Amino acid sequence: MRKLSLLNKTIVYILLLAGSVFCLFPIIWMLRTSVIQMGDLYQVPPKLIPPKLILDNFRDALSAYPFGRFFMNSAIITLSAIAGVLLSASICAYSFSRIEWYGRDKVFGFILTGLMIPFFVVMIPQFVFWKTLNLTDTFVPLIAPAWFGGGVFNIFLLRQFFMSIPRDLDEAAKVDGAGHFRIYWQIVLPISKQAMIVVGLLTFLANWNDYLGPLAFITSEKHYTLMQGLTLFQGSYSAQWNLMMAATSVIVIPSLIVFLFAQRYFIEGIAMTGIKG
Repeated sequence: MRKLSLLNKTIVYILLLAGSVFCLFPIIWMLRTSVIQMGDLYQVPPKLIPPKLILDNFRDALSAYPFGRFFMNSAIITLSAIAGVLLSASICAYSFSRIEWYGRDKVFGFILTGLMIPFFVVMIPQFVFWKTLNLTDTFVPLIAPAWFGGGVFNIFLLRQFFMSIPRDLDEAAKVDGAGHFRIYWQIVLPISKQAMIVVGLLTFLANWNDYLGPLAFITSEKHYTLMQGLTLFQGSYSAQWNLMMAATSVIVIPSLIVFLFAQRYFIEGIAMTGIKG
């Protein structure tokens, strides 16, 4: 039995290792492409380890275009969106989970239908709306929606977590004279730290890596985000793939750092949220 158990563990570890290599290979290939010359890109057969490392690609990539400005633009959009999502989505989730009002569950079910509507469907109406307000080519279309609801999925995720919090805490707080805002701010939010971190991390990744949204609303280069800045390496007839991969490697670093520091809370938050109805 012990030998069989050891064999099973060995097979599991081998499968996990193979899966890890499969998932990490695109990142490895990106790093490999970022440190080679253009002439080595089309080498047949390709070599995983290049014969010569060209670390100047990182300097050339970041200095070719104003990536400092692109970084600030992405940071402003992302941080503003995170603040808006955490505030507005948590307020909506509190209303749908802790306050009894007529038609609450039906309204929530209707809102959930928004999960089935892709961005491509509402992109043109949104563009026409912001164009009418003369707010295209600004950060407003990318930030403002986060402050008005925070997204259907985020509301759903926080609502499920809030519903798992015992109602006795609300009753005890009401006995002490607390209203809904005080219960929300001093009781529900501190308990929901893991769920808030999950929503914040998902919002960070969605906005930091967003390309379609800025592409629809941003036109001037001074307002470009990092994802739009990467497209500048693509010319009319060819693309500087090595410089693009060098810039991409640097852009990926914030996402990796945020996830590494928040992964424990992320896993705990997902596990504790559940699907309680």
